[in-house]
Amino acid sequence: MGLETFLFIIVGAVAVAAAAGMLFSKSGIHSALFLVLNLACVAVFYLMLSAPFMAMVQITVYAGAIMVLFLFVIMLLGSERIDLGLTDRRLGFQTPAAFALAVLFIVVVAAAVLTGQIPAPQPVNDVQATTHGGPGEVGAVLYTRYLLPFEMVAVLLLAATIGAVVLARDVIPTKRSQRAQMGRIRELRQMITTIETEAASAPGADGEGAEEEAAAPAPAAPAGE
Repeated sequence: MGLETFLFIIVGAVAVAAAAGMLFSKSGIHSALFLVLNLACVAVFYLMLSAPFMAMVQITVYAGAIMVLFLFVIMLLGSERIDLGLTDRRLGFQTPAAFALAVLFIVVVAAAVLTGQIPAPQPVNDVQATTHGGPGEVGAVLYTRYLLPFEMVAVLLLAATIGAVVLARDVIPTKRSQRAQMGRIRELRQMITTIETEAASAPGADGEGAEEEAAAPAPAAPAGE
């Protein structure tokens, strides 16, 4: 067993353990950290495949920027702890559906491998090994063969950004809405003050209490006196 095979087994075991920890962890923050470890293992796989550019993108974009965003959202919403009982009651159908989809995926991949529909990787020469997975080669393929999907993804992200701005604009209070809210609060306070004043100055409000106290019988004196 060579060194590359040994490293692949070790990193693969760590990746599987990190994925299991992400799934079974009760803390949202711990799940996100396990996912960071899993993405780091994927970056090591890219390095083993002579794709340093993809490895650095995996670290800086996925394990770095996107996971920081995940942690920020988890801590902002206060969902560090997961209520498994509530989740099981509301989303109980997802567990059998996930197992069914996983089994289906394994069967499809195994059938494709056994029937030879997935070709075996071909060895590369020295020139391809030095340029494979580099920024120049990735950019050339991205802006020639995959230019249309790249532009479609850009338009989709732009639409998502615009939608997020529109939705957040209705949530974040503006100066006009704050002034209107303060005006309604002042009106409610004035109404409460008016009601209290009218209730206090109503005729018979205090007289009935005084008459009841006057009509109450005096306590009896002790027999010895």
